[in-house]
Formats: sequence, C-alpha cells, structure tokens
Amino acid sequence: MKEKQSRTIVLGIFRHEGCLLVFEGHDPIRGVTFYRPLGGGVEFGEYGHQALAGEIREELGADVTDVRYLGTIQNIFTHGGEQGHEIALVYEARFTDPACYQPHAFAGAQDNGTPIKVSWKPLADFEAGAFLVPVELMAILHNHAA
Repeated sequence: MKEKQSRTIVLGIFRHEGCLLVFEGHDPIRGVTFYRPLGGGVEFGEYGHQALAGEIREELGADVTDVRYLGTIQNIFTHGGEQGHEIALVYEARFTDPACYQPHAFAGAQDNGTPIKVSWKPLADFEAGAFLVPVELMAILHNHAA
C-alpha cells in the first residue's frame, strides 16, 4: 500500500470588481459543487511565486505580475472518497493582460489537459454560502481586503 503524503501547492488570488477568479469543481461522492482559486503543485527547487506564474501560464495561457504572498493554509480534506492533505501557499497577483479581467468564463485546463470551468465569481456569493475551498481561505481574503 502506498503511503499518503502531504502536497505543497500554490493558490492564486485574482480579484476584480468584487469578484474572485475561481474554477468550479464537483465531488461526485458527496454531490457537492465547490470553487477554488487556480494554482497547482510546487516542484522541488521551485519557489511559490514561480510555481504560481507557471501554473497560471499552463492553465490559462496568461502571465502574472505583482505577486504578493498572503499566507499559508494547511488543508486536510476528503474529495471523491479519498483523504488529501495540502500545504497551500496563497499569493495574490494581477494579470499582465487587461483582457483577462473581462467578465467572461475562461477556457482553462488542468495539467493533464482536462478542461476546467474558470470564471469571475462575486465574493458575496461565498459569504452567502457558495462553497469556497480551502475553507480557511475566506479568513485570509478578509485579512487582506483589496
């Protein structure tokens, strides 16, 4: 049996006009829709800000600037019936291309090429109960209001 390990990831906070850029996910076991900022794994020898820039380039084909560290979240969760453990480095950043701030959904893709639905979602939706993960992320957003 393979030993489970924690994984270090980066999450990118992009805000615009009261909205947060997120992708929509679904847990088929629990039947829950959730939203999460874009990001991904930090490779050995890679700094968090470098990982964020690379992940956003891979997922959206966009470049970022003004990357600023906001905090770290230890996230222990269950998805698809499997337990996961992530150490999430949270960074806020801006896009270099103003077109990224248009109110359309992005055509994004995961590392394996699987399409993801990415859109600007009002922060008020999360305050009203839309499921933002990791759950501790709202506290970081409040502590670093735009």
